[in-house]
Amino acid sequence: MLPHVETPIQKLEKYQGIISDELLEGIKNLAKDFKGLKVIMVNSTPRGGGVAEVLKSLVPLMKGAGLKAEWYTIPPREDFFKITKEIHNALQGKEYTFPFWHRVRYLEHMERSAFLMRDMKADIWIIHDPQPAGVILYLPHFHPSICRLHIDLTSPNPEAWNFFVGIFRMYNKVILTSKEFIQKEIKERALTFPPAIDPLMEKNKPLELKKARLILESFGIDVKKPLISQVSRFDPWKDPLGVIEAYKLAKKKIPDLQLALVGLFLARDDPEAMKIFKEVEKTVEGDPNIFLFSNPDQIGSLKVDIFVNAFQTASDIILQKSIREGFNLSVTEAMWKRKAVIGGKVGGIKLQIQDGKNGFLVSNPKEMAKRIAQLIKNPQLVEELGKAARETVQEKFLIPRLLRDYLK
Repeated sequence: MLPHVETPIQKLEKYQGIISDELLEGIKNLAKDFKGLKVIMVNSTPRGGGVAEVLKSLVPLMKGAGLKAEWYTIPPREDFFKITKEIHNALQGKEYTFPFWHRVRYLEHMERSAFLMRDMKADIWIIHDPQPAGVILYLPHFHPSICRLHIDLTSPNPEAWNFFVGIFRMYNKVILTSKEFIQKEIKERALTFPPAIDPLMEKNKPLELKKARLILESFGIDVKKPLISQVSRFDPWKDPLGVIEAYKLAKKKIPDLQLALVGLFLARDDPEAMKIFKEVEKTVEGDPNIFLFSNPDQIGSLKVDIFVNAFQTASDIILQKSIREGFNLSVTEAMWKRKAVIGGKVGGIKLQIQDGKNGFLVSNPKEMAKRIAQLIKNPQLVEELGKAARETVQEKFLIPRLLRDYLK
């Protein structure tokens, strides 16, 4: 059997008053047909990263709706995760030759994982992202099965795509976040709906501004000066160097501006983060107004969720300057907290932010700097965008809606 992730049961009624009565009743009616259905979710890691975060809330909610939902992960293996990080980047468009030994190592680990799954039974399998997707090659009776891809497949690297497309086509359905990500080879089995956040998670619960500011002050941030933050992994697709460039440009108009880059190393399947962090560290050397958070030890006994909540709550503006993005949970979390968010005009962020209505979309550091200065100088606009952002999330991006989409 694969490593199992323990999850509680979460009742749908807990979301009463947060989501509409119409959505609540709609889910209850849909769930009646699936009482006792055994659903197994499989991904690469039990913590860190967006997929684990979604499953941490979705699986308990499925249980609360009457399904027999369980969550498993493939066995951890460092060399495998280094290869799958390359694969992940390649499927998002990075140059990659996909050497023969990478293919062999990937398939070996898939065969090993499939061997552990041989006696597992489910009414429906949902496999998340390319890391575990290849198990289907070694499980002939692995149906009905769904491959849920959370990545930006706008323009995948041909080497990686040609290897994986046959795997994806073995699944009954492939779920993507945006219609833009549908490649012609999987069109006939593709469905689209975005991920969501859980408003009942500690990270997304209301945090008093005064408390949030005290937390930031304990890390050396001057809460009387404007603060912009990006809460994201240190990853080339999140473009932290572009954020620093935008900050430096904006600082010419807002001299006391501060920047925080919050990207704690929590995911075991992301070996690239340290390399990117070193580049960032070198770039910001000597600037006392840039704060970097990468090591979980930096925050001591403070819970990660409260730490992140504090930054999202007490920052003046939240940034997400991604250059590829399947969907960004941090953007949605900040929008839920009524924050003005400036995001990269790419992938899933375009589903989250409507430019000028509930945030801003930008294509380069210069555009981002312009929007930063505009918002810092216009608190009323910040408030208006934040209010619209909250409404967008309430309507489209909360976890019960994701459950409804899966049931459908």
